Amino acid sequence: MKKRILVIVILLIGLGGLISALYERSHPVELQSGFIFPEDLDIVPFELVDQHQQPFTNANLQGKWSLFFIGYTFCPDVCPTTLNRLAAAYPELSKIAPLQVVFLSVDPKRDTPDKLLTYVNYFNADFKAVTGEQAQIFPLSRSLGLTYAMVDDGDSYQVDHSASYVLVSPLGTRVAVFKSTPSLGKPAQILNENLINDFAKIVKSYHR
Repeated sequence: MKKRILVIVILLIGLGGLISALYERSHPVELQSGFIFPEDLDIVPFELVDQHQQPFTNANLQGKWSLFFIGYTFCPDVCPTTLNRLAAAYPELSKIAPLQVVFLSVDPKRDTPDKLLTYVNYFNADFKAVTGEQAQIFPLSRSLGLTYAMVDDGDSYQVDHSASYVLVSPLGTRVAVFKSTPSLGKPAQILNENLINDFAKIVKSYHR
């Protein structure tokens, strides 16, 4: 009889833990600078190369959080501003959980690995800068929920692109997006304070 009661208690404890986990996933954490997706979203298989000419694939997303944003080294404003902000936030973000910042160049014609190495090292040598063929970049950017488009012709063309950050889990799934918000008298931006606080909330509440 006592054994039966013990088994029932253990089962109830396990069920309580399961219900708790499901409850937390069914009530997404509210973020100041973006939102969490209702379900983790898979990312398409991809094969890119980083600034050190090393392969960068889905396998590189395992075991750590990844913060993606897209752009190109000839970007006149958004990309350098973003990298400056992330370089300032990175020490605090990396204290919360292992994190890699991934700059995905959507301009492989001009952004060679050597170019990306020089560019990203100016901001933070720990950041990843990756690129590849458009046949790889375009499906990946869509899978991340980010967009870009070439503007004008010739060698001095510009690239319109998303300014959001996308957070990928240590399981390689898309978890959240951080979007710029307007503030009085200032251009739309993602405030580092909000980003850091939101990342801490996500890591604390994340269950798989």
